[in-house]
Amino acid sequence: TVAGLLLFGNRKRLPILLPEMKIDAEWFKGTERASTEWHDRRKIEGPLTDQFDEGMGFLRRWNSRIQSEGSFNQAGSLEVPEPVFEELLVNALIHRDYFIKDSIKLFIFDDRIEIRSPGKLPNSLTVDQIRRGIRRSRNVLLASFAPDILNYRGIGSGIVRALKIWPSISWANDIEGEEVVVTIELPLPASINAPTP
Repeated sequence: TVAGLLLFGNRKRLPILLPEMKIDAEWFKGTERASTEWHDRRKIEGPLTDQFDEGMGFLRRWNSRIQSEGSFNQAGSLEVPEPVFEELLVNALIHRDYFIKDSIKLFIFDDRIEIRSPGKLPNSLTVDQIRRGIRRSRNVLLASFAPDILNYRGIGSGIVRALKIWPSISWANDIEGEEVVVTIELPLPASINAPTP
């Protein structure tokens, strides 16, 4: 089954059997999807655990780009607390519609990060309900195994925690396009906000 392959599949064979079940990650230069320049891009494949780990790795490379105060040799500081990404990425992997032959899109822009999941919200779920921690399982089998292999509890508290840490998160339920878009708004870098001389 699709769930069995995603949970326990072979990393090398899974992209052949389920080529669309992946994350397409792109770190754009600027704020537009039409940009022709990018900093980094990855095709993240394999079972769910690999997709989660590598998706988090992609976000960490972006997230640690801010220089900390102090020595030049200090590690970069985080712009967005990591639990925000953990909660939103694992939700995309568990709750996307696997009957739609498309990938999850992870897009990083100068002013926001978007996680685009195939499939509209399931079972009459609304954006307001998501923000209040109400959940509806689409992939019951995946959700039942997820607490053992991912940072996932399945009780609806993850989104509430993410919003408490980083309130500038929004959801769009594109019914016609059959896509859920989660947007993490970012403060613009000082160099962009600075007045031109």
